[in-house]
Amino acid sequence: MARITVRVEPRHADNSRCEHDVKPSGKPRDPASGCTGRTAYAVVCSEHGDVDDPHHVKVLAEPAAREHRQEHLAALHAR
Repeated sequence: MARITVRVEPRHADNSRCEHDVKPSGKPRDPASGCTGRTAYAVVCSEHGDVDDPHHVKVLAEPAAREHRQEHLAALHAR
């Protein structure tokens, strides 16, 4: 069985992954980087892809990621 991972990743306004160095405000540190800035955080599961809608604050995305991990653990133990 493949390992399932659930992570929280920053996203741009167009929902693409933001891998740029950003300020706490979400604005890019380097204006020449082409980054539009981070606007949200998505919970991403290696099995299901994006889980629910993106959260605007990371502190809200982390419990959603934890909850999704627990769903996988419960399904594993139910077998």
